[in-house]
Amino acid sequence: MDQSENERRGLGTAFVVFVPHAIQTARAGPFCSTFQYADTNPADFARLPDEASGAAWAFVKAAVSGPNWPHPWARDNLSRWCRGRAHVSLFGTTLRPFLPMVTGLQHITHLRRLGACGVMTSMGKINKAGWRFRHLTLWCLILGGNVAVAAPRRISKDLQQSSEPQLNVIIQYRVPPTRAHFARVMAKGGTLRQNFPAINGGVFTVNRNVVAALSNDPDVAYISLDRTVRATATVTDLYDQAVLAPYAWSKNLSGSGIGVAVIDSGISSGRDFTLSNGTGSRIVYSQDFALGQSTTADLYGHGTHVAGILAGNGMNSHGSAFRKTFMGIAENVNLINLRVLDQNGTGHDSAVIAAIQKAISLKSKYNIRVINLSLGRPVYESYKLDPLCQAVEAAWKAGIVVVVAAGNEGRNDSAHTDGYGTVAAPANDPYAITVGAMKPMGTSTRADDLIASYSSKGPTLFDHIVKPDIVAPGNMVISVLASSNATLVKAAPKNVVALSSYSSNSKGTASYFTLSGTSMATPVVSGAVARLLQKNPSLTPDQVKARLMKSAYKTFPRYSTAKDPTTGKSYTSQYDIFTVGAGYLDIQAALSSVDLAPATLGSAKSPAVARDRSGNVYLVTGSSVLWGGSITWGTSVVWGTSVVWGTSVSGESVLWGSSAPWGSSGDNGFSVLWGTSVVWGTSDQNVTEAIPIEIEGEK
Repeated sequence: MDQSENERRGLGTAFVVFVPHAIQTARAGPFCSTFQYADTNPADFARLPDEASGAAWAFVKAAVSGPNWPHPWARDNLSRWCRGRAHVSLFGTTLRPFLPMVTGLQHITHLRRLGACGVMTSMGKINKAGWRFRHLTLWCLILGGNVAVAAPRRISKDLQQSSEPQLNVIIQYRVPPTRAHFARVMAKGGTLRQNFPAINGGVFTVNRNVVAALSNDPDVAYISLDRTVRATATVTDLYDQAVLAPYAWSKNLSGSGIGVAVIDSGISSGRDFTLSNGTGSRIVYSQDFALGQSTTADLYGHGTHVAGILAGNGMNSHGSAFRKTFMGIAENVNLINLRVLDQNGTGHDSAVIAAIQKAISLKSKYNIRVINLSLGRPVYESYKLDPLCQAVEAAWKAGIVVVVAAGNEGRNDSAHTDGYGTVAAPANDPYAITVGAMKPMGTSTRADDLIASYSSKGPTLFDHIVKPDIVAPGNMVISVLASSNATLVKAAPKNVVALSSYSSNSKGTASYFTLSGTSMATPVVSGAVARLLQKNPSLTPDQVKARLMKSAYKTFPRYSTAKDPTTGKSYTSQYDIFTVGAGYLDIQAALSSVDLAPATLGSAKSPAVARDRSGNVYLVTGSSVLWGGSITWGTSVVWGTSVVWGTSVSGESVLWGSSAPWGSSGDNGFSVLWGTSVVWGTSDQNVTEAIPIEIEGEK
């Protein structure tokens, strides 16, 4: 049968190879020649003998070649032959490979010649052949299917370490899951809470003691906890001037006709979200995904503030009685309110994934072109495995620009990294636009603006992706007040903007509130994206990202210092690529630009970085990535010459010399960033750090 027929049947292509390297043999017999390759089916495997004296044990590695491979028949037959006599270390994990008997291979039909490949763990009783080995290099018996790694590699580390008897887990599959997949979970006592087609998975409640067994399902790609996510605000003014938003207003670009999904703690309706004539509402759809109270209103006080920065029209501060009007960046966008955070500002991965999935399904109905995620959690694994990141990528592939807050851990030096490597998930995903926070410094000019020291810095853990992508005003931002009973408002009543400060009428109810954080910077960028898409509706997510990054303002000081008024501790920020990304959002430059990046999906993926033997950190760009080899979109053009500090001998753009702030290879900070450690510690630590920043901001 040919390969295409294999794929239609869901079968893999079996390779059987046995090649000793530099063997001297007196009497090799039938094992001397290179073994061959077989197109196989269940009947072929069934003919292999259960026992064979003089057998050699071989190591099995599975490689995908059929959409539904490996099938149970392959797994079951291989397990019959497995004797468990050898363990092989693969990528640092001890595996118990499949060890079928080699002597039965002559029974496999359709043999074809194949080149050298393979390893054996033991020669068993073949010593009667009289072989003498100078160098024994054996590759593996390869069966079409997925890499046969041990179950723990399919289970997230935090899930492996959990001691809770009942767990909510997200299971991602290698193929779109069917009822049969879910039935296998339920047969082990699991309960399906929600199906997630967007990530080929679902969220289940299971007993801890069945997780390992579930991971043995060959169709399971990864199992992780349904983790807690949190708002990335901390409890302005002048932020619109800092990014030159008035230019867009002068061009009558207000985001009209664009739908933006705000996935947050809900949006409380009010005058600032009415239509341009002051009637109706631009909150065109609302749905609750959070646990607890069933409402789409904002009980925490975060989502409404975010929505106000993005889309507030200032109706509560407009008119002759007001000295100042607090408007959002794109005051005419339509808002899709998807509530995932409860009254305490916390939620779970599953709620965010469900909300992203809903936004994708509503894309056509409400012209949803942007998703705003002013939330996050610590990074536990590569973005390629993280279900939250996979949901973000599903939205990106659906043509939706996803804008995500970097996080507020830039001061976190618990791992001795000076706050580097603290970008949150899903901000660590290279497809998303990740936003850091700047301080407008109380002036209308951007020339004196500085980075907020709490703004999380890259590179990302595990994948070493350059983040953030861009920075925007996020410190002490004034926006819409959800209600006087919202949790954040009760926690920081002093952050309520006094009516007398912007109105000649001292009687009335205050309508605005001050918060700080990358949560606040994110909707500034989302509003800019909405304006850009109003002007150029055909732009792809990659083209939007590339345009914003290239047109960003790139003039910064080399260093700045901020002092915490409570602790007295000073924090020095360096204006490098991992702190400010490609620069400071410039709406006027983005709207004026005619640069158009290739429309290829993934062309504007944030690049990774690597470290050479000299200690230099440099960009790793592929030929399919926008920043790879184009003069128009080269690294110094997009990120500026101030953050690209030179060129290595091999021609890479060097970002840092050997005196990198995380130290040398012997330092703990080095192993955290370039190893597999987690910077943030526990989620409780994250909470206690973030909330004071949210409320107090940074002077």
